[in-house]
Amino acid sequence: MWTSPLYRWRPDAAPPRPKPDRPASAAPDERIEVAAADGYPIRGGIWHADAGPVVVIHAATAVQARYYARFAAWLSGQGATVLTFDYRGIGESRSVPVKDLRAGWVDWGVLDAEAVLAHAGRRWPDRSLCAVGHLIGGFALGLARSAARLDRIVTVGAQFAYWRDYDPRRRRAMLLRWHLFMPAVTRLFGYFPGARLGWLEDVPRGLVRDWSRMGPRFETSVRSTLEPADLAARHGATRARLLAIGLTDDPFCTEAAGQRLLGYYSGADRTHLRIAPSELAVPGIGHFAFFHARFAQTLWPLAAAWLLSGRLPEKAPGRIVFPAG
Repeated sequence: MWTSPLYRWRPDAAPPRPKPDRPASAAPDERIEVAAADGYPIRGGIWHADAGPVVVIHAATAVQARYYARFAAWLSGQGATVLTFDYRGIGESRSVPVKDLRAGWVDWGVLDAEAVLAHAGRRWPDRSLCAVGHLIGGFALGLARSAARLDRIVTVGAQFAYWRDYDPRRRRAMLLRWHLFMPAVTRLFGYFPGARLGWLEDVPRGLVRDWSRMGPRFETSVRSTLEPADLAARHGATRARLLAIGLTDDPFCTEAAGQRLLGYYSGADRTHLRIAPSELAVPGIGHFAFFHARFAQTLWPLAAAWLLSGRLPEKAPGRIVFPAG
């Protein structure tokens, strides 16, 4: 039996010149496996570029890294080396049955995100290190010690599921689904069988506990052996230029939710951009669609411009929220 620093885990139970675009469905150039501090294997892929920044993509809850493959391949074509990875218990990093994991959001940031960011920093020590964080990924990456090395960050829909920040029009249904039904099912199975229910991936019970009991402060809501003050301070060590993109039809990442998350990145140079689907002449974008290939000509260049140069393109859609965090 292995003992994690956070939970017990049972192994048994001016931008560079872009290179030519590659097919949107291109597989990674390289597969990687890195060990987290507790020895758990974290697996992912790399799309290489000869120069430019190194960008690590941090996935949303219960979303496999392959979901971001088209975006990663495209971003590599713009001149960045891009890494994706699965958190423990998800996709290629599912080494043991999910019911044998007690991992939660803290583990995904402090252990898993840290392992990949540290690996990237060691492998490319002379290149700019950047990150993309989708949904909880935008918070988890800030829990990694190596996030202090980041130069630029783009988050999309990033928040940590405090229910009072949900869209008021959908808050009651979301509260019932994610904060009552999900933990009830988890108690029955010992994990949340999301794949069986058609709710993305199976997730460990520790994560369900974190989500369902989330309050206005992350560090006092989660269960961890780390002190709340330590967790709260980690984001503040990040000095990156941070662009937080929120979609106005995302019921999770409302303006209040986005501002709450940005409050943690107190040391960063923060820009909060809110985009309405009508500005792109589309009926909806929502919680997940930013990374769909149909937005390769409209939304993806916003992220690329920030990651490559630290600036938004001229005439970028959206409204800047002040103050950002």
